[in-house]
Amino acid sequence: MDTRYDRQVRLQGFGEGKQEQLGRSSALVVGAGGLGVPVMQYLVGMGIGKLGIVDQDTIDITNIHRQVLYTPADAGKQKARVAAAKLSAMNELVDITVYEEFLQPGNALKIMADYDLVIDCSDNFGTRYLVNDACVILKKPFIYGAIYQFEGQVSVFNYKGSATYRCLFPEAPNDGEMLNCSEMGVLGILPGMIGTYQANEAVKVLCDIGEPLSNKILTIDTLTNEHRIFKFKPVSGHHDIRELQKDYQQNVCIMETGVQEMDVSQLAEWLSAADPLQLIDVREPDEWDICHLEQARLIPMHTVAGQIDSLQKDIPIALMCHHGMRSRAVANFLVEAGFKNIYNVTGGIHAWAVKVDPNMRRY
Repeated sequence: MDTRYDRQVRLQGFGEGKQEQLGRSSALVVGAGGLGVPVMQYLVGMGIGKLGIVDQDTIDITNIHRQVLYTPADAGKQKARVAAAKLSAMNELVDITVYEEFLQPGNALKIMADYDLVIDCSDNFGTRYLVNDACVILKKPFIYGAIYQFEGQVSVFNYKGSATYRCLFPEAPNDGEMLNCSEMGVLGILPGMIGTYQANEAVKVLCDIGEPLSNKILTIDTLTNEHRIFKFKPVSGHHDIRELQKDYQQNVCIMETGVQEMDVSQLAEWLSAADPLQLIDVREPDEWDICHLEQARLIPMHTVAGQIDSLQKDIPIALMCHHGMRSRAVANFLVEAGFKNIYNVTGGIHAWAVKVDPNMRRY
């Protein structure tokens, strides 16, 4: 056993047996950016047997604040190629394969077939749906991570019959309903945190240790250090995918289908005008007890599907949570269920406390 793995081999519950199992395992990382960098670094450092890197993008100086594997001298070079060289220098025992191309319907099944699981570190919804569908067809686990402003999400899909990505988010957005991800911004440390969680979930799945986040989604709020786990169930039919779609609309970072953004000042104006509006708070009861708007109705995120019949389709719906990530997911779900005039309150209850009601309790 190579001495570089000494500290994790000493770990009770891991040992030489799990180290050897990891060394026989393989993972495909889709995207060598903010999420992909920590995933690749930790899996290679820990001694995974084979790592595939899929990315056709080049390194930009604006990447480096969060993609810490790269330096300003790497600007303009191919991400996957630079990453492979630096990772090989870190651990020459790992077999690293580079695919200098973007994952597409025409190459996904062929590339993914050679790996035990797929870790999606892309920055657009189209690729996530492509990864999901291909993993369902190939019966491979899918390690999911996503970031939005100050919040992140992690989950494990399609693991031993567990729910798929489509069980949580049924359909991809339509063309034209998009937002460029460069316009949203990201705190540099956030993708590092979420990518590290993704690597941890990958090791748990590959080595059969711990309890992976299957049928669960972990949300992390970096402003409050709040971690929450929401449970969901497999949905009938989403494991029956037999072929890929021709197009997954992967050209830019995509916002949820038909969801409109509303800031808290706009919400305040709407409420003061007393115009018809269903304001739904999708946080948990303990969060609601700390602070909430009197005009809002509490429907925790994981209960929305069971209460959907109580919502009126002819009256606009505004959704809010703590900072806006959970509410965006619910907004997308409602649009896919046939609702129109769906608004996500950006910044959530925290933004309301900061910009509208400074006397409101914060957490």
